[in-house]
Amino acid sequence: MPTAITSTAVSTDPHLSGSIARASAAATACLNRAGVHPDQVDVLINVGVYRDENMAEPAMSALIQKNVGTNLDYLRSGSPAFSFDLMNGACGLLNAVQVAGAFLAGDAEYALVVSGDTHPSGRPDPDFGYAHVGAAMLLSRSADAGTGFGPVSTVTAPDDAPGVRGYADLGAVGTHGREMIWVRRDPDYARRLVELAAAEASRYAAEQGLDLSRTLLVASQPTPSFAAELAQRLGVPADAVVTVHGVDGDPHTSALTLAYHQAVEAGQADAYPEALFVAAGAGLSVACSVYHRAG
Repeated sequence: MPTAITSTAVSTDPHLSGSIARASAAATACLNRAGVHPDQVDVLINVGVYRDENMAEPAMSALIQKNVGTNLDYLRSGSPAFSFDLMNGACGLLNAVQVAGAFLAGDAEYALVVSGDTHPSGRPDPDFGYAHVGAAMLLSRSADAGTGFGPVSTVTAPDDAPGVRGYADLGAVGTHGREMIWVRRDPDYARRLVELAAAEASRYAAEQGLDLSRTLLVASQPTPSFAAELAQRLGVPADAVVTVHGVDGDPHTSALTLAYHQAVEAGQADAYPEALFVAAGAGLSVACSVYHRAG
């Protein structure tokens, strides 16, 4: 059975500090919206990249799982839950959909995909470029074979230029390594990314037989104009493009969940039987998947 979206939620609360807090808040809201108890979640996957205080260990997923209260006591809940980090930038959400689908094809009932990015200092930095936001998407098996995600396709640019790099310069940070991060973008990053995304999304749409004039485009937002430029190249009408609002900067690993959530909340998604998710980011890499909405 296909993997379906049970609920989504986002956290843009300015009073929260850090990716863990935002991802945890979004996850709790997502479960509440679905009426699902935390102990019903079998798998929790965190796709966030930029971490509180540049923390490397333990996995952020374990800390989020603790905050959400997902199967923390095997003796009390009676079933274990598996959590792990899966980092692939903006494409991480669709990679997680692939992985969650494998669990849901087995015994798992619910898989929760969470995300959150923040400047390691916990404070906004205009040079950082990424929005401080958290998001969560609860996935389950669809009872309708015609509803849910289709195949996920991925492609990476053939050269060795990743386009954007985030790193800590250990020779320069001194005693402030937990609150500093460097992000470097190639001058032609945005142009190359939209070209690669358009080529792959066009190929995928043709392969899946999608009518792009009747498909909602849910795209990542590496630049403010990326989604609109991608839509123009694909021939998607302007009113079928989801452009996120309420965040200052690139929502990065939360971009797809945030865009879909806002489209559903605003009623924009109601007119479209299908949504095409397109993620693009460092690598250069692109991931695509069609989502067939319930009729």
